[in-house]
Amino acid sequence: MTQLETSSFDRSLLLLVPATLFMIVLFVYPFLYGLQLSFRPAEGGWLANYAKFFATDNLWGTIGTTLKLAVPATVINLGVALPIAYQMRNKSRYQKWITTLLVIPLTLGTVLIAQGMLGYFGPKGWLSQALQFLHIYEDPIRLTHNYWGVLISLIISGFPFAFLLTLSYITGIDPTLPRAAATLGASPWNQFRHIYLPLLVPGLAMAFALSFVQAFSVFPSAVLLGSPAGATRVISIAAYEAAFEQYDYSMASAVAMVMGLVQLIVVVAILSARGMFYRGPVSGGKG
Repeated sequence: MTQLETSSFDRSLLLLVPATLFMIVLFVYPFLYGLQLSFRPAEGGWLANYAKFFATDNLWGTIGTTLKLAVPATVINLGVALPIAYQMRNKSRYQKWITTLLVIPLTLGTVLIAQGMLGYFGPKGWLSQALQFLHIYEDPIRLTHNYWGVLISLIISGFPFAFLLTLSYITGIDPTLPRAAATLGASPWNQFRHIYLPLLVPGLAMAFALSFVQAFSVFPSAVLLGSPAGATRVISIAAYEAAFEQYDYSMASAVAMVMGLVQLIVVVAILSARGMFYRGPVSGGKG
């Protein structure tokens, strides 16, 4: 009996082989290859690429530029997604329709969103023409090819992702908990403050981390809607220029490693900070 159980257990481990191979081929090997490539600069010692990155204003400054875009976009997306998801926590006949409308940007893609923004927010776009026609604002409004264009694009493209994550965490909280609190005289605000919010903190931290990683890797929006040589020269553009304009793949790998390190630091900080507010299960669970 013991031998049969051991044999069965060993065979079940084979189910992990495809997923393990997939992770190794598509994630582990490329990361390790890029890491060792970053320590093989064309000139200088093994840390020459990293020394060049942090000694060049045009390179290390891209970290701050990217953070100035990714952090506000993530905060805005979660700040807007939370109250909307909270209002939609209970099923209704309109829930599916509203959810569908809110997640439409996921189906459009970055390029299509950028094209729409150029036609709507540009100096000669619909918004500028409408404001001038109504004599609200006479000068052309420029919300493209600058910081604001990229930020708006990140909000539009990232909001559905943040909303779906937040909605999944809120609907996972046992609805009997706020009902019990209501029977004890708790107001809707107190229910949210003392029941929903503590249970949502771990989920919101995870949603923030994932949304931040998505926003921090911005590239098409910074090129199509921003100023890639100026205000929106993000770190991904620096990596692209090193790889495909200077053909310095070692330097490009170093920039990519720095980019990953910054993302890891922020994610670890967010996930560590959530323990300061709540220690317990990730969600309330249903039933």
